Amino acid sequence: MEDPKIQEAIETLDILHEMSTLLNTGLDRDTLSLCLNLCENGVNPEALAAVIKELRRESVSLKVFY
Repeated sequence: MEDPKIQEAIETLDILHEMSTLLNTGLDRDTLSLCLNLCENGVNPEALAAVIKELRRESVSLKVFY
């Protein structure tokens, strides 16, 4: 039998991924997990969202050049 804390973490990530999919964020499970860990360790969620948006903009602009 799995540790209850591990099971809770899996369920939480499942719910977050479902919400992410419904909101069409484009974030996969691994990325969501990293974001969740960062927020749990004190990273400002709004700042994190701003960084993700900026990285996406940069990614798109790089694709234009190549």
